Amino acid sequence: MADEGGVAAVDRALSILDALTDDKVSLADLSKRTDLYKSTVLRLLKSLEKFGYVLRTVDGSYRLGSKVLHLGALYQRHFRTSEIVPPVLERIGAELHEGASFYVCEEDKRVCLHRVETTRAVRDSIQVGDRLPLTVGAAGHVLRAFNGARGERFDEIRQRMFAASFGERDSETAAVAAPVLGPGNKLIGALSVSGPRYRIEAAGEARIVPVLFKHAKELTRTFGGNVDDPTLMGWNLARGGKARRSKATATAKSGARSAAAVDDAS
Repeated sequence: MADEGGVAAVDRALSILDALTDDKVSLADLSKRTDLYKSTVLRLLKSLEKFGYVLRTVDGSYRLGSKVLHLGALYQRHFRTSEIVPPVLERIGAELHEGASFYVCEEDKRVCLHRVETTRAVRDSIQVGDRLPLTVGAAGHVLRAFNGARGERFDEIRQRMFAASFGERDSETAAVAAPVLGPGNKLIGALSVSGPRYRIEAAGEARIVPVLFKHAKELTRTFGGNVDDPTLMGWNLARGGKARRSKATATAKSGARSAAAVDDAS
């Protein structure tokens, strides 16, 4: 029984951390969000505050403490990406003038591990630590494809070495993503360029994909993958020509609509 009580207390404490999504959250709001009594929340908050996971502000509300940031840094270090990926994202952003992100799989979600924003005023809203569905968005499709998902769409992504999405997660945004591989060409994560849909469509595949490929291959080499593997020929195919570009974009849009319809139906 003691073990069960301990596990329940941990579950409740973690639910409080999950509920601290704003800069400041009152005790009453935490009670509502967690469906716990105020007395229970207060008792657990004291323990979380003691270990640095929660900070109580001068007005009596609560926010996440610095220990959470420390754990995030350890998480990044575990993937050994914190010193390698951000500079590459900076270069992508400088070349394409759009936001660049690096995603990894975590159960049925994709987690934004690194992000570099564009300097443009109009941008899509992505932050480090965001947990997004694997079933929508270019990065999610790439992660699923290179984790062995079956189907014609995923076969095409593995062949072409990238995916594009238009208005799947948000009707006004679009993205293009490519895989980053490691030893044995096992998936490490997905490199993504995203922004307002009208700008991504205007730039087109011929502008975005070569830049994305260049840096995805660079990261793959760094992480110990083999970019010369003949099964990854999509990385080395020339992309160009207005007709081919338009057809590829139309295919990606059609695939996005089909995927959204399947997800809505399910």
